[in-house]
Amino acid sequence: MKKPFTVLAAIIFALVAAVHLLRLVYGWEVTVNRAVVPMWASILGLMIAGGLAVMLWLESRE
Repeated sequence: MKKPFTVLAAIIFALVAAVHLLRLVYGWEVTVNRAVVPMWASILGLMIAGGLAVMLWLESRE
């Protein structure tokens, strides 16, 4: 394993993406300072975190 920190970052981003996916599947409501965070934020978070996880994982395999 040449790039252990890249693998660690990929795992963290994959976990973040998984939490966004769980929020979408189960319909969890997130409130920040009495404002409800819309579901589209989790769609965006899933795409960004998932994309970063995939790109980092591919980079770690080189």
